[in-house]
Amino acid sequence: MDGSVQALIDKLHAGDLRALARCISKVEDNSPDGEFILQNLHIPKSTPVIGITGPPGAGKSTMVNALINELLKDEKIKVGVLAVDPTSPFTKGSLLGDRLRMSSHFNDPRVYIRSLATRGALGGLSSRTYEIVDVMKAAGFDYLIIETVGVGQSEVEIAGLADVTLVIFVPESGDEIQAIKAGIIEIADIFVVNKADRAGADKMIQTLQLMVHERPDTKNDIPVIKTVASEEKGVEDLFSAIKQQLSTTHPHSSELMYRRALHLAGAYLLKKYDQKALRSALDQASKSPEFNIHRFLAGFLDQNPTAPK
Repeated sequence: MDGSVQALIDKLHAGDLRALARCISKVEDNSPDGEFILQNLHIPKSTPVIGITGPPGAGKSTMVNALINELLKDEKIKVGVLAVDPTSPFTKGSLLGDRLRMSSHFNDPRVYIRSLATRGALGGLSSRTYEIVDVMKAAGFDYLIIETVGVGQSEVEIAGLADVTLVIFVPESGDEIQAIKAGIIEIADIFVVNKADRAGADKMIQTLQLMVHERPDTKNDIPVIKTVASEEKGVEDLFSAIKQQLSTTHPHSSELMYRRALHLAGAYLLKKYDQKALRSALDQASKSPEFNIHRFLAGFLDQNPTAPK
């Protein structure tokens, strides 16, 4: 690996945002330079990661914007944001990459906002979110905020990455909550009822408080915060709740680290296989009326155990 990549890493560690952007691109593209970057990062353990998830329309992007404003009240704070968007089926890029609700922060040197495409990954995150979070930690941010794509029950992966997870609903989410009760309801460290100036907000809060007491992990001290993010109402109380949660040890931290290791192990294993050969063999095999993808994969992996990428 040439010295230019090491020089790029040095600039990243110094907080250079252009170097950060280049490092993220190399990591996201699965390039050899990206692998070298990941293995030579100085990753601080103390950088708090705030995860924000919830169903579409809950106001997640508006909430991120309001939290940035709250954090920047301290002039020494630097904030990094990863906004995970759906993937364009044509370009494979981020479909909602404009992040219009956060546009007021684009020219602020204390804020770095990056949109990531899911690229087919499930769980509300990009397939490289774990790695890119480490790159951003190395750049010296005081807080990282991750906004998931907003697909509902499958967004549980954020709990394996964030130090504190916010699940946002709106007063009209009552029926939705019943449908996803076994999913993202169980990952919340803080519940947020956003757009709380609408009718039904108090009833929604009561519903969430009842569900907290029904959770199997018996963690009944999960706060339920009322906000109107578009007007930044309740955001100060929300940030106080976030700091309180960050000051306590996560009850499942060991399990979450294990899940992260499994995710990364899977990514490293995938790199050993010739993905072009896989695509070609799959296209051919799938034409058969007797095609079985499980049988196909078992055979392909057995025949190509360490094929070069």
